[in-house]
Amino acid sequence: MQKDSFEKQSEQTLIYDGECRLCVTAKEGIERLGADRKVRFVPYQSEEAACRLGADYKPGRPDAAFLVEPNGRIRRGLDAFLPLLPGLRGGRVLAAMLGVPLLRPLAYLVYRLIARYRYQWFGAVRK
Repeated sequence: MQKDSFEKQSEQTLIYDGECRLCVTAKEGIERLGADRKVRFVPYQSEEAACRLGADYKPGRPDAAFLVEPNGRIRRGLDAFLPLLPGLRGGRVLAAMLGVPLLRPLAYLVYRLIARYRYQWFGAVRK
C-alpha cells in the first residue's frame, strides 16, 4: 500500500502493539466501547503502520501507541488516546478528571511505566 492512499482517509488510525496482550485487549475494549467512532486499528507490526508512521517507525516493539489523524499529525503515548475519550462511554468523565492538576502528569507517568513493563506484567499474544 502507498502512503498517498492512507493520507486520503478521513478517519483516525490507532496504531497499537499487536504482539502485546495488554495492547490487544485495550484495542478490543475501545472497539466495544466506542463503536460509533471512526477509528481504524492497525497493528504496529504491519506494513501499513510502517508507511503511516514514516520516520517515527522503528523495527521491533514500539514504546508507545500512535494515533495518526486524517491530516497526518501523529500523536503518541497517552496523547494517542486522549482524542478518543469523548467518543467512548465514560470517556468525557475521564477527560474531565485529567483536567485536575497533578492527575494528568500522573497519568503520563503511569502510561510510561505500564508501556515499559507491559510484556513482563501482561505477556505477549500467542500466535
